Amino acid sequence: MKRITKFVFVLCVFGLSQLRAQSDYKMAAGLGIDFGSGQTYVGPSAKFFLAPDAAIEADVLFASGSTLIQAFYEYHGAIESTDGLKWYAGVGPGVTLYDGGSNFLIRPLVGLDFKFNTVPLALTFDWRPALGFNGDGSDFEAARFGLGFRYVLD
Repeated sequence: MKRITKFVFVLCVFGLSQLRAQSDYKMAAGLGIDFGSGQTYVGPSAKFFLAPDAAIEADVLFASGSTLIQAFYEYHGAIESTDGLKWYAGVGPGVTLYDGGSNFLIRPLVGLDFKFNTVPLALTFDWRPALGFNGDGSDFEAARFGLGFRYVLD
């Protein structure tokens, strides 16, 4: 996991310094990663902008013996004097399905979205803690993060 985090950090720092960015896109699909304490989930992810400052993101992610299905409503805001870099905040529901049970999740998130101009690629990084509910009660996981590598379709 440390290697993945270091690779993503180097990629973002190098990529942000070498490529120009474009501020807007309407739809992107690709790979989503949800990681932190506990299991690492990987799978398809998509983001669709309803307006320049409002988006819906959906993920179906897989880990050893479980599946995470989640969706977020996100508000996006521009970061002054940066081209292509936006901050976002949002919230959404999720469901974790695993052998013998399931959890319902409420997930707030806050992060950064960067769209490259020279290639049709958007990168996202966010903090997405999880408040989970199941038959045994509730659980809170603060150390959860998300990465998105998406091909811009429009």
